[in-house]
Amino acid sequence: MNRLRSAAILANCLLVLPVLLLNLSQGKDYNVLFIISDDLTYTALSCYGNEVCETPNIDRLAERGVRFTRAYCQGTYCGPSRASFMSGYYPHATGVLGYKNPRPQIGDRATWSQHFKDSGYYAARVSKIYHMGVPGGIEYGGDGRDHDGYNGADDEHSWTERFNSPGPEWKAKGDGETLENNPDGAKPAVGGNTFVVVEADGDDLVHSDGKTSKKAAELIHEHKDKRFWLGVGFVRPHVPFVAPRPYYEPFKPYEKMVLPPKMPGDWDDIPKAGINYKTSENMKMDIRRQKKAVGGYYASVAYMDAQVGVVMNALEEAGIEDETIVIFTSDHGYHLGEHDFWAKVSLRDESSGVPLIICVPGKEPAVCNSLVELIDLYPTTAALCGLPVPERLQGENIAPLLDDPTLEVRDAAFSAAPMRKGVLLRTQDHAFIQYREDASDGIELFDVNEDPDGYTNLADDPEHAGLVQSFRKMMDAKLVKVRDNDLDIEYP
Repeated sequence: MNRLRSAAILANCLLVLPVLLLNLSQGKDYNVLFIISDDLTYTALSCYGNEVCETPNIDRLAERGVRFTRAYCQGTYCGPSRASFMSGYYPHATGVLGYKNPRPQIGDRATWSQHFKDSGYYAARVSKIYHMGVPGGIEYGGDGRDHDGYNGADDEHSWTERFNSPGPEWKAKGDGETLENNPDGAKPAVGGNTFVVVEADGDDLVHSDGKTSKKAAELIHEHKDKRFWLGVGFVRPHVPFVAPRPYYEPFKPYEKMVLPPKMPGDWDDIPKAGINYKTSENMKMDIRRQKKAVGGYYASVAYMDAQVGVVMNALEEAGIEDETIVIFTSDHGYHLGEHDFWAKVSLRDESSGVPLIICVPGKEPAVCNSLVELIDLYPTTAALCGLPVPERLQGENIAPLLDDPTLEVRDAAFSAAPMRKGVLLRTQDHAFIQYREDASDGIELFDVNEDPDGYTNLADDPEHAGLVQSFRKMMDAKLVKVRDNDLDIEYP
C-alpha cells in the first residue's frame, strides 16, 4: 500500500513539475500601467537633470525604477510612433508613416494591449494612446462635434473599454497669447498646432489631463482585484501650453528663462532637410516669445507631472503597487530652442530621444545607459508577465537590463522622420542621419561624446569618410531589417 501511495505521489509530482517550470520560465502575473505624455522631451524632467522644471512625481517613479538615458522613439511625431509601439512593427514595416490606425496593415495580429486582453486581462485606455489630434480631438464647445465620442486613429480591438477626456484647450478661460507668427501681437489665442500659452482659470479638473488622471484612478480601484493593462495618455505638454495658473508661477517672470546657446553659422554645415520645420525665424518668435514658450512648456509639464501623481497615489491606495509594472514615457521628444529649432520631427536627440522609466516589483532602482527603443516595450512586458512573446515582434526583450543595466541589447537605435524622409542610427558614440534612403538630400554625422550638442557635422570631413561609408552600409542593412516581417503589404 505504501509503495502504491508513493508511486501515486511521484506521478502527481511529475505532472505538476512541468507546469511549475513553465510558470517560472514565463515570468509573473503583473498588471501593466502604461503612462505616456505627449511631446515630452527628457530634458524637461528634473530626474534627467533639469534644474528649473521640477517633476517630483515622475522623479518618484525614477527613484523606484530603471531610468533609461538612451531610449529612442521609432517615429518623431505622434502617428507613426504610437502605431509602431502598439503594433510591434517599425513604421517602415507597416507603412504607417502618418496619422493612421495600423489595423488594416497588421490584420488580425494582436496589438500590445490586445495581446494582454486576449490573455484574460482587462485592457483599457484613458485619452490618447494611438494618435488623436491635439487640440482638435480634445477641445470642446463651439464646433458642434462630440469630442467625448471622438477616438482619432484609435483601434477598438485593442480595448475592453476606452475613455476620452475632452477639455477646453486653447479656448480655456484665462490669459492667453499666441506666440507663433504673431510679431505684432494682434492675433488672439488660436487653435491648431500653434505655440499658444494660456494661464487658465479654474483647477486641474477643468482640463483634459485632470479628467484623465481622475478616470485612471477610478479604473485602478475598480479593477484592483483582477489583472489589467491600463493605458493613461496625457496630452500635455503638447501645444497649446495650457495649465491652471498656479503651475506658471515658478517660471515667472518669463524673462528669467534661459534659452539654449545661439551659435553663429549653426546651420551652415547641415543639409536643408536637417533644418527643422519650426524655427525661431519662421515662427517669427523674438527672444521674449521664445522665453515665454519655454516657461509655458515647463508649466504644462508641471501640470502633467501632478496628474502622474494622482495616478500613482491611486495605485498605492489600491494596495497593488507590488503587483503592477509601471512604465512612463513619451511618444517622442521636443525641441525647446536648441539650434533655434522648436517642436518635434527632427532626428536630433532632443526630438528622437524619449524619457523612459520602467518600474517592476522586486527589481532594484538603477540608471541604464543602454540603447533601447519604444518598440521593445511590447515583447518586454509580455515576457515579464509570463505571456507568450509573438515571434513576429520587431522589438527586443529588454527585461535583462532591469536586472543588469550594464548589458547591451542592440548596437544602434533606429528612428524615422517620415515628414523629412529621414532616418537615424544612434550608437553610443555617434548619431548618423540621412535624408532619403539614397542620402540624396544629405547626411549628418555627429560625435556625441566630443560634441554632445551636435554643432559640428562630420559627414563631409575627409577624415571621417570611412566611418560615413560604414554607417551607410549599416543603414542599408537596417532598412532591410525593419521591413523584414510577416506582413503582405507594399513597402513605402
